[in-house]
Amino acid sequence: MTRLAEHLRRGSGFVWFSGATLAFSLAMIISLVGYIAARGLGFFWPGPLLQVQTTEGVVLGEITDREPARGEESAKVQFRVGNRDIYGQDFRWVPATGMSTPTQPREAVLLERSEYGPFLGRIASISHLGAVVAEGDRALAEAQARLPESRRLLDQLHSIEVGKVGELNRRIEKLRVTRKGLELRGDVGRLATLDAEVAGLQSTYDALQTSLDQTRADTKAWVLGLETVDGQKKEWPLASVVRIVPANTLSTPGRLGVYLARLWEFVAGDPRESNTEGGIFPAIFGTVMMVLVMSVMVVPLGVVTALYLREYARQGWLVRAVRVAVNNLAGVPSIVFGVFGLGFFVYTLGGSIDRMFFAESLPTPTYGTGGILWASLTLALLTVPVVVVATEEALGSVARSQREASLAMGATKWQTLWNVVLPAATPGILTGLILAIARGAGEVAPLMLTGVVKLAPSMPLDGTFPFFHLDRKFMHLGFHIYDVGFQSPNSEAAKPMVFMASLLLLAVVVILNIFALNLRRKLRARLGGSTF
Repeated sequence: MTRLAEHLRRGSGFVWFSGATLAFSLAMIISLVGYIAARGLGFFWPGPLLQVQTTEGVVLGEITDREPARGEESAKVQFRVGNRDIYGQDFRWVPATGMSTPTQPREAVLLERSEYGPFLGRIASISHLGAVVAEGDRALAEAQARLPESRRLLDQLHSIEVGKVGELNRRIEKLRVTRKGLELRGDVGRLATLDAEVAGLQSTYDALQTSLDQTRADTKAWVLGLETVDGQKKEWPLASVVRIVPANTLSTPGRLGVYLARLWEFVAGDPRESNTEGGIFPAIFGTVMMVLVMSVMVVPLGVVTALYLREYARQGWLVRAVRVAVNNLAGVPSIVFGVFGLGFFVYTLGGSIDRMFFAESLPTPTYGTGGILWASLTLALLTVPVVVVATEEALGSVARSQREASLAMGATKWQTLWNVVLPAATPGILTGLILAIARGAGEVAPLMLTGVVKLAPSMPLDGTFPFFHLDRKFMHLGFHIYDVGFQSPNSEAAKPMVFMASLLLLAVVVILNIFALNLRRKLRARLGGSTF
């Protein structure tokens, strides 16, 4: 009893309890991240294509799930059969009762297509301009040999449509807006010149359209004759095939190559098929850009507010009320900030900017609609309480002797703040920024009202002047997860994308935080340490 009382007096039990709680929390975090990674990363590994005979017919596909027998219901096996354009669905549940032993046909292939999801079956033939070039086993080898050139033509077609044609359309639209502005101002002297420029651009567009039609025809020259396991036939352009995977004949290095190619496509490619296939690079890019713009806005706003409250404001009931209000802002639901951002930033501020500077573009809004600028400002308001509190604490942690030494040498209060206090408090300010990044990067509700979209036609940063377009809408990983997980028409196919997008969102937040932590560490070392 005496020993127990001694341990309680020293607090040893609380130390062990705190350690156990920390270990439990770390185990939960590691388990969560591990589960997400396993469910997401495992999807890209090319499994075998199994063929079984059931009471409902023959089935070919990848086994994706199993359900044990429950009561009167027999055990079931889920196959990913693909061929959505033929069967109407990608997945099929097959009763285990009466199912034959699975086999792995050597001729079975998985075609990853740009539309309608994967095709599972065999390549019966390949033809060029209507003439059959190869059939049977030779068709697969011929298709694999011709695929890179067909994909190159498709990429060239996409480059012309998005690059050259898109640039011409932007120039024509700019001239149209300029012409409308001249008409509004009554300046009709330049209208003839503008019309001549538009006619020249239209002539260039027509010539480019001819080249585009020829390239589009070239992409349809090679056609695959496909056949499903139950004998249904279909033709498909080779250029619309992303990847040919002979899953049952691949070696381990070959499977690893397909895995890495799929993983790279997911990270660096564009989405397709309602975001359930392809990549999510625009969402990654949009998330990072939004966080960077938010950080640029929230730090000055939070630091200036904290400086005034801490250094200049006369301490009293009003300042205390402001501090309470700032702290309470951190608990306001994020959707409230989204409604405020929509009403004030988008409709009021953006609408005023359009009326003053972009009147010729109306009724089509420029800044009077959602965009990355308004989304970043909304999240800056959402996270500014974190920066204000952290900055105030950092300013208060600066030794009083440093302030007095600066003032004693004749420096003004502002010079002391700028040259002594702020540099010493910078690591603490960065702590607030780190917390703001962690909070802002995962928010979704405000973005749904202020600029995020399911699929952005162009990114906020590109090679067109002025290069960084604050008025453009953008994609975001958090909204992408919500859209794919809850709004996708093909929920089974979307599951792996949800896990992978979640994993990448965690990775983006961690990388941004590591960058800020490293910057804080370097500043702390250069400034001789800090209490934050």
